[in-house]
Amino acid sequence: MDYFDLNMDLTKEDKEIRAAAREFAEGVMRPISLELDKMSAKQVIANDSPLWEFMQQAYSLGFHSILLPEYYGGQGLTPLQIHLVFEEFGWASFGLSVFLAVACFPAYCACMTGEEELVEAFVKPFCECRDGSVRGCWAITEPDHGSDVIAIGEECFTSPEMISSVQAVLDGNEWVINGQKSAWVSGGSVATHALLHCQIEPSKGFAGNGICIVPLDLNGVSRGEPLEKIGQRDLNQGEIFFDGVRIPKQWMIVGPEFYVPMLDIILASANLCMASWATGLARAAFEESLTYTKQRVQGGGPLLEHYSMKQRIFHLFRRVETCRVVSRTAMNLNFSISPPHVEYSLWAKVQCTEMAFKNIHEAIQIWGANGLTREYVLEKLFRDARATLIEDGNNETLARHGGHVLAETYPRRPLDF
Repeated sequence: MDYFDLNMDLTKEDKEIRAAAREFAEGVMRPISLELDKMSAKQVIANDSPLWEFMQQAYSLGFHSILLPEYYGGQGLTPLQIHLVFEEFGWASFGLSVFLAVACFPAYCACMTGEEELVEAFVKPFCECRDGSVRGCWAITEPDHGSDVIAIGEECFTSPEMISSVQAVLDGNEWVINGQKSAWVSGGSVATHALLHCQIEPSKGFAGNGICIVPLDLNGVSRGEPLEKIGQRDLNQGEIFFDGVRIPKQWMIVGPEFYVPMLDIILASANLCMASWATGLARAAFEESLTYTKQRVQGGGPLLEHYSMKQRIFHLFRRVETCRVVSRTAMNLNFSISPPHVEYSLWAKVQCTEMAFKNIHEAIQIWGANGLTREYVLEKLFRDARATLIEDGNNETLARHGGHVLAETYPRRPLDF
């Protein structure tokens, strides 16, 4: 379903990019997402799974490198164009949107270093891949540490008692990595590379962490079983274990001296993606409900003819438009400046995921019992939306971090472009 855009300055290229994303979302992404949702976690990643058809088609169209600059072989899209694409993807499948985006995280962070060796090793092969065979994941969350890993500003974050589940020790010109990442690593069961957060200086707690890129075909890497969960079942998640894994010294792209700023950069980017997908999710709930209320007859006429239903449909609509304004504004800001103002990404993620969940909750109330059955897509959207309030940072934890940033930086000086 097309929609009117408040931005009257969309170019022909913007509209063509959105149309291509919508065609892929409607024709490939949503149907495959619905298939995967009915499968077990093992079936989702099996060799004959439709997941690989999705990945092959997404890569062949260049959708895997949307976040990467053209200079390194990426798509080089504007912040608005990225949002136009990601909204369509979020409408189709939140889980597959995450899976496709984290695939680029190792390459995305390698780009930031500007180091030619890292670009040659990790960025170019990813950008040139057209069959989905090069896939990254973001390995940050740990079995014993979820929200702890982003508790910047809290006493526990710098405490030497805060021992990470993954340790890296320098041995000559190599880092030796041992430990485990949790079952919540998106794409973890099938990724070929990991953007890995690990502890280098335990005396500094998580402030002593580093970030490295690890090919997951190295000796000492193993995986756990893929995770079964109620929502985003089309998004593979699983444990990764490291037993004496060795990587070259230069693959540690960030050490403790720059870990906190880099963590904020990654959080800012990841939460912008979450906000844009949530916009699509909120829109899906609105559109499904609008169509349903036009067709469903109650009280002698279509639901939409009833006074209160017109109000409810309007509230679904206003949340979609609010999501769109919030997420586009934050994306335009933080994909245009460096370093980003992370509090605006956190605002967008928390605001948009909560409004998307509210929309789907209200949509099910409109649909009644029909909204609870797997016969219709709404039930899946509800399960998927619930996960977003925890995903890529529990919303309460993100709000705490946002409050910490505001305490240190507000009011920021106006930008001078």
